[in-house]
Amino acid sequence: MNPSALPIEPGERVVVGLSGGVDSAVTAAMLRDAGAAVEPVFMKNWEEDDRGGECSAAEDLAEAEAVCSHLDLRLRTVNFSTEYWDRVFEPFLSASAAGRTPNPDVWCNQEIKFGELFRYADDLGVSRIATGHYARVVERGGRFRLLKGCDPDKDQSYFLNRVGQDSLARALFPIGDRTKSEVRAMAKVARLPNHDRPDSTGICFIGERPFREFLARWIPPAPGPIETLEGERVGTHGGLAFHTLGQRRGLGIGGRRGGSGEPWYVAGKDLARNALIVAQGAGHPRLATRTLTAGSPSWTGDRPPRFPLACHAVTRYRGGGSASRVTPLGKHLLLVELDPPQWGVAPGQSVAFYADEECLGGAIIEETESED
Repeated sequence: MNPSALPIEPGERVVVGLSGGVDSAVTAAMLRDAGAAVEPVFMKNWEEDDRGGECSAAEDLAEAEAVCSHLDLRLRTVNFSTEYWDRVFEPFLSASAAGRTPNPDVWCNQEIKFGELFRYADDLGVSRIATGHYARVVERGGRFRLLKGCDPDKDQSYFLNRVGQDSLARALFPIGDRTKSEVRAMAKVARLPNHDRPDSTGICFIGERPFREFLARWIPPAPGPIETLEGERVGTHGGLAFHTLGQRRGLGIGGRRGGSGEPWYVAGKDLARNALIVAQGAGHPRLATRTLTAGSPSWTGDRPPRFPLACHAVTRYRGGGSASRVTPLGKHLLLVELDPPQWGVAPGQSVAFYADEECLGGAIIEETESED
């Protein structure tokens, strides 16, 4: 598997987070072939009796066991369900109930994969940890830098924007310089039993089921008016928690074609009146964010950058982003000016900051200001 470029010593112990998917399986195979003493660990972060759908933890575990059997490795399992519930899922529910659009994958990386898993590795006496993320880490000038993955369609550095120096110094991303098609081909050549397993989609604890159906189990419906920017009522929503800015589908007003005749999009939420605000047309200026404020900043370096910071800001996974100017508004709040404005930016999501291919860190979007 051409493992010569991996920065490990022969016989070095490496904990590999094995999920049951092809990416982590190839990661384990590459490290084994490079001479590492691979310690695969399967993390159970969600109780499968609560999933009730596709891609259950039991199925993931069976795939991970099959991979380890094929590679002649001993799989360890660890249950982080309690930690995941307390640090990822409950904050997700609280933010959703408050009308925000949280990104639990960012918090899962910070709290679980690069938090609890690292502490578990410490208990095993292992310093290096590898995952199947499409990202890269390089050391330059005495600092470990988080870089984008080489496959632009799979780059996951956005989700790692809250991972700091201590974790980056220990992290290995063996597939970060490969494309997904290359990883698939490597898995097939190695005859890994999950080489053709489909990629997982959606939020990990929801699986393939509809998001609204899942969320309704935890947040009760709270119907309210759907209104235009001019205050005209055009429908009824089931709860602000079930909608996000920029959303088009699922509004129940598709047949109403007043004004320009274009589709309707969520343009805002009036929490005080429990009203969902909509605008017509994807090009409506209310859907384009010119400036935003973001809180809880976290930096991948050992200290915050110098301000004002000129960088590239990305407000959603696989989003193109914008040139930006970032200035502090106190110790825990940032002002981010976007040029050009970004479409459908939602409070609760993460904004990640880049200098060329390096991810400098990120913050949680608090408020947005549109073009109009």
